[in-house]
Amino acid sequence: MKLIFVTLLLCFLLLSSSLLEPATAYEDASYCGKKCSDRCSVAGVKDRCLKYCGICCQECKCVPSGTYGNKHECPCYRDKVNKKGKPKCP
Repeated sequence: MKLIFVTLLLCFLLLSSSLLEPATAYEDASYCGKKCSDRCSVAGVKDRCLKYCGICCQECKCVPSGTYGNKHECPCYRDKVNKKGKPKCP
């Protein structure tokens, strides 16, 4: 009985810690700020790039690496479109 209880407790602790860590990383504003400033570092209209990158980062919880392309790394970021059907995320 004790062995079952200890096993269940250990499983619960492992699962809860692994599920909570990624969620807190993305909720941190500095995560999106850092990723978007890297992504928009060579953008022609930096303030617009940072705005839309921040919106997409908060919704998708990820930002592709590099300053252009690599959108395959984040399908949600890749698939967001504006009203005209053009890509929303820089």
